[in-house]
Amino acid sequence: MTARETFQDVRNYLAGQFVGATRDEHILAEVVKCLFATNTVGSAFPGNIDLAPAVEIARHYRVVFKGVRAEYPDLFDKEDEILLGPEALAWTMRRLSYLLVEQSNTDVIGDAYEIFMGSALRGQEGQFFTPRNAIEFLSQALDLKPTDVVIDPACGSGGFLAAALMRLSGRVTDRSSLKVFGIDKDASLVRLARIHLALLGADHGRIFNSDSIAIHNGAKSPSLSLPAEGEYDVVLTNPPFGARIVSALPVIAAKYELARKWKFDRVSGHWYATQDMASRVPPQVLFLEKCVRLLRPGGRCGMVVPESLLSSSQYRYVADYLIRNTSVKIVAGMPEALFKTSGKGGTHTKTCLLVFEKRKDAARKSKSSIFFAEAKWCGNDSRGRTTERDDTVEILKLYRSGGRGAGAESTLGFWLDDCHIEDSCLSPRRYDPSIAKQLSGLKSSHELVRFGDLVDQGVIMLSTGNEVGTLAYGTGDIPFVRTSDLSNWEIKADPKHGVGEETYSALRAKQDVREGDILMVKDGTYLIGTCAMITKYDLRMVFQSHIYKIRVQHPDSNYLNSNLLLAVLSSDLVQSQIRSRRVTHDIIDSLGSRILDLELPLPVNVERRQEITALVEKVILDRVEARELARKARRLVGEAAN
Repeated sequence: MTARETFQDVRNYLAGQFVGATRDEHILAEVVKCLFATNTVGSAFPGNIDLAPAVEIARHYRVVFKGVRAEYPDLFDKEDEILLGPEALAWTMRRLSYLLVEQSNTDVIGDAYEIFMGSALRGQEGQFFTPRNAIEFLSQALDLKPTDVVIDPACGSGGFLAAALMRLSGRVTDRSSLKVFGIDKDASLVRLARIHLALLGADHGRIFNSDSIAIHNGAKSPSLSLPAEGEYDVVLTNPPFGARIVSALPVIAAKYELARKWKFDRVSGHWYATQDMASRVPPQVLFLEKCVRLLRPGGRCGMVVPESLLSSSQYRYVADYLIRNTSVKIVAGMPEALFKTSGKGGTHTKTCLLVFEKRKDAARKSKSSIFFAEAKWCGNDSRGRTTERDDTVEILKLYRSGGRGAGAESTLGFWLDDCHIEDSCLSPRRYDPSIAKQLSGLKSSHELVRFGDLVDQGVIMLSTGNEVGTLAYGTGDIPFVRTSDLSNWEIKADPKHGVGEETYSALRAKQDVREGDILMVKDGTYLIGTCAMITKYDLRMVFQSHIYKIRVQHPDSNYLNSNLLLAVLSSDLVQSQIRSRRVTHDIIDSLGSRILDLELPLPVNVERRQEITALVEKVILDRVEARELARKARRLVGEAAN
């Protein structure tokens, strides 16, 4: 039985048998006491614990816990006792006696926290338990050394610090000699982290309850014995993130470059900080700068960041700051399901695992290479259920191989010289090497046309829809077309929401819907790039702002028309480009103006273009006619016969 299975078994038992408490945090408190008792030197039960009477087992471990209480006065009050009754305590100890924290090759305490507290700590203020595979990936990628001074400035329950200790445990005789520090604002999590490290035999006195963002120059206060900024060899962390979280008071934020407004200098091609303060700065932005400042020159950092921080146009200055001040080693995009096991329901914010090294001097003397990866599987699915597939292991292998061959043409792992970074975008999917290879293979048979050039030339007109507000829903039967109403080149016969004549009249001229226009989803999660053709039956409609309207201004059967464009936009190659160009804004993706950068493969052969045009025209006609006949049949059911 694994540690996780053991703790799940214990939790289920004690939830029914622990008189006086059923909440997981109370049960966990007792389990922690039991773990300390069973992992204390000389605490082994004198006899066969599986056959001994419950009263004897309970008496033995209550005595052991008194010694634990005396050894750790900062973790337990002098009046603390194990509150479980004899039967419940004996049952629990029989199962936990096999879990030796020091000798385990897994994070036993982390397993306990996840089982008992996964639903209790529900991502308040952007906090989520970091999945174990993400912790292992980053701690392994940094090649930790026993002499490293390590810190997690947002340590939570101590998962990263425990991983660092366990990775180094085979190379030192005394874990307490390792210089591992942690800081967190949440006092309850700090206590959990201290317990975590104490059970691993480390110095738990280096975990502090404070605000990392507010601490400067190493927090030279007597209460916090921390090295100064610039004196750490390694930072391992998963800082809180969320656009609505207030990360720092103005007086604190003023000490951070990234808390200012930034402008782009077209001459140098870089961003620079102005003297004006930004109105609101998300915590992930300040934490990234904090991590850079904590490191000594040449120091390494492994951190979890929302993908938007590395890819969104809103944060281009942040990525530019990172590129100029560090040497980025790894950017591994994770599936949206990564954090679905973290807390009650988790979060589907798309994240990246980021590894970088602080530059030893300000100037970039030579180009370097970044290892990009995009994991499809992370050990669990979108519902948090365990799966056998976990790409993080293979990605780390590819990175460690160091070669350009093993993963050079796979999004699971490929290298890119930093001089090829576009617009300070560090999203791995942006540089999918398979797309460039496919486009290159079509040069002899296709004309590769940039979408934006067609817009500039007036061949294509691009616009977006409008939002009508929820109060307009259900006010009439004119379809309000949303992203979910587009599928397989057609618009649903009965969209979920309808609007009234007043709303339609107000937007009719502005939206200017015509037969032959193409609608494409531009914002969302899974539907971006989905296209549909507007037919003569769809002209009375309003479409939302998350949808593009694309019109071929002067259709030409020998060059470009709506039917041909619909097929091209829906082709695998263009859809791959759309996936690579989309940017994550926390939990919502967007294609935005990057649609202009799409390379459209138009067949050189005129007969092939005409063949595609005819096929699409037939498909649209057949589907729409079938849709309208079905609609008529449903309507006739409710009409009286003549």
